[in-house]
Amino acid sequence: MESVMDVVRKEAESCDCLQGFQLTHSLGGGTGSGMGTLLLSKIQEEYPDRIINTFSILPSPRVSDTVVEPYNATLSVHQLIENADETFCIDNEALYDICSRTLKLPTPTYGDLNHLVSATMSGVTTCLRFPGQLNADLRKLAVNMVPFPRLHFFMPGFAPLTSRGSQQYRALTVAELIQQMFDARNMMAACDPRHGRYLTADAIFRGRMPMREGDEQMFNIQNNSSYFADWLPHNVKTAVCDIPPRGLKMSATFIGNNTAIQELFKRVSEQFTAMFRGKAFLHWYTGEGMDEMEFTEAESNMNYLVSEYRQYQDATAEEEEFEEYAEEEEDAA
Repeated sequence: MESVMDVVRKEAESCDCLQGFQLTHSLGGGTGSGMGTLLLSKIQEEYPDRIINTFSILPSPRVSDTVVEPYNATLSVHQLIENADETFCIDNEALYDICSRTLKLPTPTYGDLNHLVSATMSGVTTCLRFPGQLNADLRKLAVNMVPFPRLHFFMPGFAPLTSRGSQQYRALTVAELIQQMFDARNMMAACDPRHGRYLTADAIFRGRMPMREGDEQMFNIQNNSSYFADWLPHNVKTAVCDIPPRGLKMSATFIGNNTAIQELFKRVSEQFTAMFRGKAFLHWYTGEGMDEMEFTEAESNMNYLVSEYRQYQDATAEEEEFEEYAEEEEDAA
């Protein structure tokens, strides 16, 4: 681990203005979840004031790589809640669905899946790398997207979706781009945003586009939709970068902080509980020096995260006002 941190320090020292760190890892296997989150905590220790971004591949609902996925994922999420500032939840099954259903690819390869993920990753960091009309950096993204420190798990999306090496055959209008971007079929996490509410959302547009039109369209969607939390005003942010991705005239990267993300954690938690109750496969972890208590802690932390998302999904502006009024009354008393 020390040799890895040496490389990190070397890279950090050569930066003029270090924004933060991006980690790409899987939560289902042993290396991405165990070593990935250990590296994360070490970076957090050494650079506490820098933003940490993770692109985390979560276990799929129907496709499983390893038997102990629920354990690995739960232990990882426990660490991500504490040590990451922004986590983009990506799901292999959602990526497969996009490839087969939207892109009509008969046998998607990992190269095709990676193409989708790389488009999103590129979109998130666009404003750091290119000039634009309205720039946003990693910190600005975190400030706008995270209303409560623990709720920093986002579902990413991208529009227009194109397969590797293909060209866009017609230019989309801004309205069409935004419509595609909010479509549940364009989301890269296996949960349906229509089952929850958006606490915050961010759209990063690339290409030559009129700023005003983008803002108006986003404002209309927010105002005419019950899918946005009404007690968080101005919770949709836009950024515009003038340089489009290769092969496209215009594109949009979508980042949503939606309460429906709890579906992912709920699913993993149920599988974890079923296995942990019978202490199945636990000896592989305790044999490496882990304690059962760590599992119990991780489970309760994730369940608490789910309950937090549920609480904010059901919250309304009236409730918030009532709570504030009650607090003021208590203070006065």
